[in-house]
Amino acid sequence: MTRDGVDARRLRFERDGYLSAVPILAASEAAAHRRRLECAEASLGPLHYRAKVYTILTSPLELATHPRVLDTVTALIGPDVLLWNATYIVKEPGTSAYVSWHQDLAYWGLDGEDEVSMWLALSQADESNGCMRMASGSHRAGRTRHRTTADAENVLYQGQTVDGVDEAAAVACALMPGEASFHHGWTLHASGPNHGAERRIGFNAQYIATHMRQTRHDRDTAMLVHGVDRFRHFGVDIPAAADLDPGAVARQRELERMVRETMGDDIGRPLPAVDS
Repeated sequence: MTRDGVDARRLRFERDGYLSAVPILAASEAAAHRRRLECAEASLGPLHYRAKVYTILTSPLELATHPRVLDTVTALIGPDVLLWNATYIVKEPGTSAYVSWHQDLAYWGLDGEDEVSMWLALSQADESNGCMRMASGSHRAGRTRHRTTADAENVLYQGQTVDGVDEAAAVACALMPGEASFHHGWTLHASGPNHGAERRIGFNAQYIATHMRQTRHDRDTAMLVHGVDRFRHFGVDIPAAADLDPGAVARQRELERMVRETMGDDIGRPLPAVDS
């Protein structure tokens, strides 16, 4: 805490739009969670970008609600917190998949900015294998104009891209297994291909304050993970009681369709022009 009682993490987050290399797990714990992911992949197939994975697997909910994670999240957006989505983001070795410069909140349909995304490394993430890069301070400008693209190598649902970002000024958020970054929904971020020989595996969770709403439809869901939900703007996600329960897997398929509809609502149409 600073002398006036404001959490130093909050001050850095407000200044830079992100925190990086925040220790969450021991390397051995990260390796154990990676094994649990890869065991699930052996049964279900690739889990890259599979939405709301905490409804079908127990490991993701343990990660998303880890005390060190929630301590950071509540310091940044307050005590009443919903887990809105979580997924694994996997870049296989030697592939050309990348993520263009973009802002999360520009295409999620949420009505506010009390949101934070965590990216937790389950394998080493560095510039050689496509770690995230942040445009420091870019969140302070609010929403920036995006354009949609049809690049098959772009991991994003719409290939949404912000042009003109100063690559030379971008900050690489290299992470060791068990470390995490946290970024604001307006922070411009991107990542390159995996030129390495190993998988780059991250666990990505998005948290919102309970007062937030979904503006695109009334079917969105979330899970209370800290504090009290006095608003009840979202349906309630059912956490996995065991891994890959058939009923849970069937429900997750419906949630997956809903999430893709939400995030892909503007496919084929330019996002509204907003001055940066």
